[in-house]
Amino acid sequence: MGGLSSEENASSKSTSILLQIVEHSDGSVSRPFVPISAPSDDRPDATVLSKDVPLNPTHNTWLRIYRPSVLPLATKLPVVIYFHGGGFVVFSAASTFYHGLCEAMTGAISALVVSLEYRLAPEHRLPAAYEDAVETVLWIQSQARDPAAGEPWLVRHGDFSRCFLMGSSSGANMAYHAGLLATALELLPLQLLGLILHQPYFGGVERTPSEIRSEDDPILPLQANDTLWRLALPKGAERDHEFCNPVVAVPPELRHLPRCLVKGCEGDPLVDRQREFVRMLEREGASVVARVDQGGFHSVELLDPIRADSLFSEVRRFICNDL
Repeated sequence: MGGLSSEENASSKSTSILLQIVEHSDGSVSRPFVPISAPSDDRPDATVLSKDVPLNPTHNTWLRIYRPSVLPLATKLPVVIYFHGGGFVVFSAASTFYHGLCEAMTGAISALVVSLEYRLAPEHRLPAAYEDAVETVLWIQSQARDPAAGEPWLVRHGDFSRCFLMGSSSGANMAYHAGLLATALELLPLQLLGLILHQPYFGGVERTPSEIRSEDDPILPLQANDTLWRLALPKGAERDHEFCNPVVAVPPELRHLPRCLVKGCEGDPLVDRQREFVRMLEREGASVVARVDQGGFHSVELLDPIRADSLFSEVRRFICNDL
């Protein structure tokens, strides 16, 4: 299938914020300004509380932990480890729209949500983000193993036997690859029961029909999509690298993944990739629940509260094993 040339890409009429990334001759980038939000642990009127804790000071990574302000007395809450989107290149766990999403999700699904501030490309190309994701899983395991020295919110209120990896867009890509890496780890007493992959960010050299239609997409135009992969993948790698295109070479660890929820929508330029991914999971015997909504667009949960509520409802049902 033919792709769009760089000249055609350059003619994109999209106003996507992703097209505001500026590359410099030294290999660094300037990122567009995005508002950030502080944690809300000191707001007495908050229905969801949050606070930041360090993960790896050497890498400048940290975690923002969310919990409902009113907690059940007799039961502990599932733990959802969340990875934000941004093509591995932009945005933060503190970005206002991701902070707001995690706040809303925490209240809607009644869980502890742990959102990772991970290293970004191109300063830290893949697999750096995957390594940070696995380090988060191991950090949470350490809280379960040593409750006396553990983070109080997690130790007091988290059910370490009900943990899930979740991500949006590139964060869903991270959740998938971290899930694969975690199959080789002894994680008890922590138990990973599922992966929640919302609009997972995958690609490939050969264009899909939904990618070809995305030249002027307002959120993820094809030019930005190509730029993000070029900045995120290891130097010299093309888009059929396993980090980008998971269906090219099926990893043996795939059969050991926990249950997967893969959710997308027809209006996402990546929907064809997501369907290919689901078919691969099903073909290899993985337990997968797939949902593709009508309409929508990439990162729809950040801009459409009704779609966000629908996502939260499916996440809650998946966590409760009701899907």
